[in-house]
Amino acid sequence: MKKKRIIAILLSLVLVISGFYVLQRLLVPKYQTGIVEGSMIEEYYRDESKHEVLFIGDCEVYENFSTITLWEKYGITSYIRGSAQQLTWQSYYLLEDTLKYEKPKVVVFNVLALKYNEPQSEAYNRMSIDGMKWSKSKIDNINASMMEDEKFIDYVFPILRYHSRWSELTEDDFEHIFTKDLVTHNGYYMRVDVKPQSEFPDPMLLADYTLGDKAMDYLQRMADLCKQEGIELVLIKAPTEYPHWYDEWDQQVVDFAKENDLEYINYIPLQDEIGLDMSKDTYDAGLHLNTSGAEKMSDYFGQWLIDNYDLTDYRNDEEYVAIWQEKVDFYNEMKEHQYYELETYGELRSYGANAIDNKDEE
Repeated sequence: MKKKRIIAILLSLVLVISGFYVLQRLLVPKYQTGIVEGSMIEEYYRDESKHEVLFIGDCEVYENFSTITLWEKYGITSYIRGSAQQLTWQSYYLLEDTLKYEKPKVVVFNVLALKYNEPQSEAYNRMSIDGMKWSKSKIDNINASMMEDEKFIDYVFPILRYHSRWSELTEDDFEHIFTKDLVTHNGYYMRVDVKPQSEFPDPMLLADYTLGDKAMDYLQRMADLCKQEGIELVLIKAPTEYPHWYDEWDQQVVDFAKENDLEYINYIPLQDEIGLDMSKDTYDAGLHLNTSGAEKMSDYFGQWLIDNYDLTDYRNDEEYVAIWQEKVDFYNEMKEHQYYELETYGELRSYGANAIDNKDEE
């Protein structure tokens, strides 16, 4: 009798825990359509191939560099661990996390994030952190990133944060409760539409142009970690001109790179040399490059990478060719579908593999 009671209690616990898990999976955002940036960080763990080049940073990496172009043009294997408004300390902990799985030859960090010295919003924090696997790096990332009104326990049990999403649930939430479609191409976010660059507002005058201590401290940690691991760290400023990148900020990065024996390239004055035409190569009036622009940028940057670092051309490796051919096919299929949406509707309506899967239903 006692044994049956124990079994009944254990079964009840299993049912309660299972129900709690399923409910939590249902209520957390899926980021499969619309704001897909929340899916980017976790997609990395699904890619079992190795990468010689790792990009970390904000939208100025995941929207401006095409990993597929780097492969097709130069045989470079790369991944972009990017997320929306990824802060410098978040990039550091994502780098730390990535090194548990592989050791790239080159790490590329976009410096625009240095303008932020404090956490900016819970929503952006979530898109950079929730997708990480649990580890000390994730714990440290949460502690470094939380806003004053955020609680650590809400990251451990997201249901505490999202319990009120009942009224917002969509078909996506049920369809992707346990599995998600890929929305990026090794971290690259595709947009083929065009919206020409317009005039940007005059830059604001700042009371202090000094980059913050916290941001610069984590940049130093990044440089030290790469040096310790024998990895080349490259600092870049993407060629897009807004938000404004001040000359005073640029000089501080130039000085930092010199002090740490790092490469730093500001691509803003190199738009013409890259071949960018901002009347055609941006989808949001100049804030980010579209696919046409990202492919040009990647072709240019890929040539610089192979000229300066001992990277392998894996296009002669049958195992890598097979892996990357699937990626190329997915890239071309999504590109074709986005052009289809533009031609049919005059706008893009959806992003990610689910958009491709639903094409026959339209």
